[in-house]
Amino acid sequence: MPFLGVAADDLTGATTAGVLLARSGARATVFYDGQSQLGEEGERADAVLISTSSRSLRREQAYFQAAQATRALREARAQYFSKRIDTTLRGQIGAELDAMLDMLGDSTVAIVVPAMPQSRRILVGGYSVIDGVVLSQTPVAQDVLTPVREAYVPDLLQEQSKRKVGLVPLKSVLTGPEETAEALRSQRARGCEILVVDAVTLEDIGTVARACADLQWRILSADPGPFTVQLMRCRSLLGEERSVPIRPAAILGQAAPGQAVLVAAGSATPVTREQMEVLTKRKRTLQISIDPARLAFDGREAREEGLAAAAKAMAALKGADAPEVVLLETALHGTRLQLDQVDQEHGYPKGRSAELINKGLGWIVARILDERADRVAGLYCTGGDTEVQVCRALGSPCLEMVDYVFPQADLARLRGRYAGMPIVGKGGLTGSSEAACVIVDRIFKEAGRMS
Repeated sequence: MPFLGVAADDLTGATTAGVLLARSGARATVFYDGQSQLGEEGERADAVLISTSSRSLRREQAYFQAAQATRALREARAQYFSKRIDTTLRGQIGAELDAMLDMLGDSTVAIVVPAMPQSRRILVGGYSVIDGVVLSQTPVAQDVLTPVREAYVPDLLQEQSKRKVGLVPLKSVLTGPEETAEALRSQRARGCEILVVDAVTLEDIGTVARACADLQWRILSADPGPFTVQLMRCRSLLGEERSVPIRPAAILGQAAPGQAVLVAAGSATPVTREQMEVLTKRKRTLQISIDPARLAFDGREAREEGLAAAAKAMAALKGADAPEVVLLETALHGTRLQLDQVDQEHGYPKGRSAELINKGLGWIVARILDERADRVAGLYCTGGDTEVQVCRALGSPCLEMVDYVFPQADLARLRGRYAGMPIVGKGGLTGSSEAACVIVDRIFKEAGRMS
């Protein structure tokens, strides 16, 4: 029975939080479908995390998805609850907090600590600062689907929520747990049910966690992960964070000579393009370019394009000089597809063409594994939407979180038919130019083979 239930608005958020829990000794299981039946996998977990895939939804839809996930977590008999929020505050955070608080009861208060110092995300004076830049002045303000133009978090949440939002400043946190607890009480006395708290360092987050544990309130923690982990640690439910030992090949049954890592590159961000370009310069990397415009047709063209790509990969994996990396990409060659325009041309609802492209990548990966699973050491997916569609195509009901390769590049093991196979998911905006190479090497190591 899980001691913690977490709702996240996308898969990469869920896996990022899940990895932090796994590194602290919890068996953390991530379900990528908010309508999933948790079943035995949920019962065996210490922490259950559900992705609601709600980040780009309208407020009412996001509320509904978060409420459904909270109901499932309550039915799984989770003892404590958390809302995993994006480090760049995208999505309908206020509406989803309302949904969870409505489901959990009137006495529950949301403590929002939007800091993740290990990824250079901090909160000062209520303002979100990312790598030294105020959030509203970063590229996130121009995000196509979920732009964030308000950096003052209390105002951002107040606009989205029906509840009163308060702020506990850094001055109180720096004074210590007792002063922080008193500041929280003061905000609660003013009628605030959502309390935003400043934090710059992991030590600050620990101070807030100790204050909350001492208060013994019914708390819905809301953060990118570090605050929830420290709060559970204060409640003696988690150990200290540690790197997870790499499991040997004998246990996984993987990593025979001649295996390759399959890379499904669905993200089109400049960061991902640079990382993939570096990866293609690596010896024994096979790049298979797939026409995203053909995948965006829900029919014969998509199937023909997928069959051709899968056939190239399977033929290469059969050869004596098989590649170590097979890169399936839709956005590294040619002109970047304007997905909004494609949606309009086909009469699709917004986002449908992106969904079909990722679904096509998932289908290609599944077809390759159907024929050549013995030659695949593991999977690497760029972008949470791509990872979701790959998991669905493989029939994997959930992911067992293991470790991070680096923060926000999350290593898990598939459950279901390909149980134990390593899979890494990474957000499109994360990592240095060498990130893809580092991830591929870690997958080989996890599968029991040094690259």
